[in-house]
Amino acid sequence: MSVKYPRVLLKFSGEVLMGPDAYGINTDVLRYVAEEVRAVIALGVQPGIVIGAGNIFRGVAGAAKGMDRTTADNMGMLATVMNSLALQDALEHAGIFTRVMSAIPMHSVCEPYIRRRATRHLEKGRVVIFAAGTGNPYFTTDTAGVLRALEIDANLIIKATKVDGVYDKDPVRFADAVRYERLTYDEVLTKSLQVMDAAGIALARADNMPIMVLNMNVAGNIRRAVCGERVGTLVVADEVPVCD
Repeated sequence: MSVKYPRVLLKFSGEVLMGPDAYGINTDVLRYVAEEVRAVIALGVQPGIVIGAGNIFRGVAGAAKGMDRTTADNMGMLATVMNSLALQDALEHAGIFTRVMSAIPMHSVCEPYIRRRATRHLEKGRVVIFAAGTGNPYFTTDTAGVLRALEIDANLIIKATKVDGVYDKDPVRFADAVRYERLTYDEVLTKSLQVMDAAGIALARADNMPIMVLNMNVAGNIRRAVCGERVGTLVVADEVPVCD
């Protein structure tokens, strides 16, 4: 298969790592994700990864219960490091060279994030997992994913979710929910669609960074996406053509 997007940023939510569990990290899901990543590496794709922390701790939820927002967000960023180390272990067990780079320095467990070093790792065929969000409170891992994608000159952001794209309303609750095949950044913002937070969408719009939202639970979807197939919802600027 020919590759349309040779360098991508994969954005996984922390909830994805729970699998059928109520919380925490499901090792079967980790192995599955590792195999999906290995399939795109076999095509010559250079993947960077950002993972959320909803399976362990969500900053906004903590703040809503009376915790200081900055403290809660800092805890959430540390939780992303835990998820990143877990995925690194799964990837390395699958024979994939991996580096975790944290926006919050913690030299004893992972590398500090340095843009040039991250790019070099990708060029050498290593997967780079970007941990600790942006390193700043009040910014989600969605925004961190877009930021890192821009910094490493990625060709596509793939947001891997539990649904097969973006709908006009919750497809779990509403049987008549309609899935979009293509959206513009402005449509996402004006319709308040739950693709990612507004800051992330605005950042992607500023540099015309395409975003593909797909169902990661369908084996091979990520591989098909990097080859340009329609496997979810594509968010682009008006002038950017739809994937063939």
